[in-house]
Amino acid sequence: MAESADNNAGKKLVRIDISSDTVCPWCCVGKKNLDKAIATAKDQFDFEVLSLSLSLSLSLSLSLIHAHVCLFTVVFPFSLRSHWLFLNPSAPKEGVNKKEYYLKKFGSRSESMEARMREVFRGIGLEYNMSGLTGNTVDSHRLIYYAGTQGLEKQHKLVEELFIGYFTQGRYIGDREFLVEAAAKAGVDGAAEFLDNPNNGLQEVNEELEQYSSNISGVPHFVINGKHRLSGGQPPEVFLRAFEVIASGN
Repeated sequence: MAESADNNAGKKLVRIDISSDTVCPWCCVGKKNLDKAIATAKDQFDFEVLSLSLSLSLSLSLSLIHAHVCLFTVVFPFSLRSHWLFLNPSAPKEGVNKKEYYLKKFGSRSESMEARMREVFRGIGLEYNMSGLTGNTVDSHRLIYYAGTQGLEKQHKLVEELFIGYFTQGRYIGDREFLVEAAAKAGVDGAAEFLDNPNNGLQEVNEELEQYSSNISGVPHFVINGKHRLSGGQPPEVFLRAFEVIASGN
């Protein structure tokens, strides 16, 4: 303990507020790159990351392809508390085909968008998969809230499992079997029982959406130490430069 305290002495605290979307591919990219930057800078800083939720419109940006928003909090190392919120509660519970949804929403642009995301995901070591369904994400938000009640590390692991399943394996974010499976991999206990009651966690999700939705117009959005703002799936180098600015006292 004494050694740990010595190691932390003199480190500058970096607080990062993140607004993100559960099924936005650029949010997955941004989170992966932020994680990489934090791992690189862990010996120089102590990190506290608080993710905020907001309400967005699908028409705001081509990168905002789906309609659900999340927030999550990270306390370095490896502690992430997520507050994930739904943007479009009317999205179909049974889900709709992803490719057909994109084609209907964006027309011929959907093919170039998919190609671009494949390229970007390969850059972070993942294979982007457009198979499967998209739709209502309320249950995933409730489950992430629930995971946070069992510890930040479990919540962080659950978010990773959901991202990997949805974006690389064609799993449906609203599928109960997938959610329970992801929770089990993350070590979250009692997920099935929690999800059985559709009201569990719903109030907390709604409260966060109401609290944070008015301040941000796009995701992912990062606020570092309350004043340095970054948007989009920024590369690790951009985050590291922001950390350097903070270290200089600016």
